[in-house]
Amino acid sequence: MIRRFHDLPSLTTLSVFEATARHSSLKLATQELNVTSGAISRQIRSLEAELGVPLFIRTGRGVKLTSAGEEFYAAVAAGFSRMADVARDIKRGDRSRNVTIASTDTTATMWLVPRMSDFWQRHPDIMIDYQFAENSKSFPPEEMKLRIRYGLGGWINDVMEPLFDDWLYPVCSPAFAARHSGAAIASLPELPLLDVDWVAPDWITWEDALIHGGLGARAFHVRRFGKFSLAMQAAAADQGVALAWHRMITPMLARGELVRITDMIFPAPGSYYLTWNRNRKLSPAASLLRDWIHDQAATERAQPSPQLQPRRASTG
Repeated sequence: MIRRFHDLPSLTTLSVFEATARHSSLKLATQELNVTSGAISRQIRSLEAELGVPLFIRTGRGVKLTSAGEEFYAAVAAGFSRMADVARDIKRGDRSRNVTIASTDTTATMWLVPRMSDFWQRHPDIMIDYQFAENSKSFPPEEMKLRIRYGLGGWINDVMEPLFDDWLYPVCSPAFAARHSGAAIASLPELPLLDVDWVAPDWITWEDALIHGGLGARAFHVRRFGKFSLAMQAAAADQGVALAWHRMITPMLARGELVRITDMIFPAPGSYYLTWNRNRKLSPAASLLRDWIHDQAATERAQPSPQLQPRRASTG
């Protein structure tokens, strides 16, 4: 019998492990790979037996990697990423002019895409593929070269370059502000509040905002939306008060579609970063996109702080 040249588990087993680790869920891994949960469990047990250590800990909401699992996942994900890069570039025929960038749908639609015409004018020959989703677990890591992400940093497998920070405050339409010209922070729970369904562990909701405003746990009426951009459109359409991320909505403020209401404002706990896998060298095209994003971020940082801007538009 001929032994495998590389002393590694089978590709099928590695694929099962990678999907389970990425989703932190056996159920989601079965859906992605189109196999039964029993088949997933058998592959995981086989892999743990072959390596001689447990790789997952079962939790009430799914599975969590052990320290050995974290180490193994970093290596497997990097290997899959590199193979996917090479395969994709071979199919396209020009490996130096293609870049895949990922971000949340909010960052893409409200910040990145509106600025992209400048990049296309400078580099019309570069092809960019976008991966947009509010939940970061939706991003296949093997398909990403660059990623704009919000958080506290500390992503151990990534190079992290800071872009800018942010602030949050309530906004509404000019007509709504005129009708509630005397509204204060304490009045917010009495107004129709527009919220966004939970999309990530670090997402700020109206409940968080009211606590920041010193109101504590208090009943309030909320209308929920599946996307941040929809909540902003609803606020501009006079449907209530939305909690805005300053960097994302400054164009809407400039156009007069939204205005701030009350004096509530607080800094976002995290920052925006540009990241990529530290085990992967950026291509020339990815390096150009990286530099352009930093130029855009520098322009963003140069804008006046929202604390120094008028807190309420004139209702004249």
